[in-house]
Amino acid sequence: MFLVMFLIGLITALVGSVAGLGGGVILVPVLLFLGDHFASFDWVNPQAIVGISLVVMIFTGMSSAISYMKHNRVDTGIGLVFLSGSIPGGILGSWLNQFFETDGFSLFFGIVMIAVSLLFFIPRRPSGHSLFKTGMSREKTVDGKVYKYRMPFWVGFILSFCVGMLSGLLGIGGGSLMVPAMILLLNLPPHIATATSMFMIFFASITSSATHVLLGHVDWSHTLWFIPGAYLGGTLGAWVNRRLDGQVVERFLRVLLVLIGIRLIWQGLG
Repeated sequence: MFLVMFLIGLITALVGSVAGLGGGVILVPVLLFLGDHFASFDWVNPQAIVGISLVVMIFTGMSSAISYMKHNRVDTGIGLVFLSGSIPGGILGSWLNQFFETDGFSLFFGIVMIAVSLLFFIPRRPSGHSLFKTGMSREKTVDGKVYKYRMPFWVGFILSFCVGMLSGLLGIGGGSLMVPAMILLLNLPPHIATATSMFMIFFASITSSATHVLLGHVDWSHTLWFIPGAYLGGTLGAWVNRRLDGQVVERFLRVLLVLIGIRLIWQGLG
């Protein structure tokens, strides 16, 4: 069973790191499935899953962010702006969760996820051509190509606050929303968007998991077995991402968004 947990941590972190989603959106349904069908995973419950997912994402985010930052792929300036909005948004969303029946939201949001994946087919400005004329002026060089773009602070803050709130309300990773938003709305190159997302996920997971640790929701006897695989998977995912063409990263992300959407629709109908 311990080897299975290592492999789950490895695979979910690898896939999540390549797409900048963190891996939680894959880890959660996998654990739910194992808990329903295998006696060796009878310890699985909603609180344990959330606790494991958040703690594991710390190490996925850490290893990915370190690797991406070594290769100058993370836009820390934009990442910090997004964190300033997503953290309070996530706290508000988690608080609002108690007042809503989230199955209806899951159904709606699953449809939104699939719709977002279809938006990637719409022609966009070439990467590096800013959609905004004012705001933070950014410049990154990836694989010898210089990308220039701008983002007003208020756009980044409001966007990340809304994404954080929805993530807290629905219990899905913010990366599944922030990466498409960065690519489609802010016109960031996919490599920078995915790397910056993992930078954000690392810090956001620390704040989110701290609450669950204090509440005793983290089953350390099982969680610790996922961490080595997650750390290795995050590093491997960043390595794979660097070797993929930007369009391949987009296509990979598009498929994942469809799968996430189907999962949320299934959850909402269940």
